[in-house]
Amino acid sequence: MDIPFGLSTIGQIAITVTDVPRAIAFYKDALGLKLLFQMPTMGFFDCGGVRLMVSTSEKPGETYSSILYFKVADIQGAWRELMARGVTSEREPHLIAKLPDHDLWMAFFRDPDRNVMALMSEVRNG
Repeated sequence: MDIPFGLSTIGQIAITVTDVPRAIAFYKDALGLKLLFQMPTMGFFDCGGVRLMVSTSEKPGETYSSILYFKVADIQGAWRELMARGVTSEREPHLIAKLPDHDLWMAFFRDPDRNVMALMSEVRNG
């Protein structure tokens, strides 16, 4: 039986940064991510089984980024902690959608290279 091809599991996400040591400090100290290992132009973190790579651009002047959405149980508490750690706010926690079994909340912030990051929380109804 042939199983149709389909991608599903993300193994690594890469974010371009201008200063690797500064980025490593931010993701490790401000966000509390577990640093797996680092090299002069790259740092690797564990995000619940998905690896995050921060690195300088392979081509000078070229940058790229994805928005990382970190799932949290208590978005208000997580937000207060990030703000206490000096993280740059983009948009405070707010309701995105009322769904049948939960409310979706998000908040947005930036890393030192101004890449957008987000917190997301699925709050069960009832």
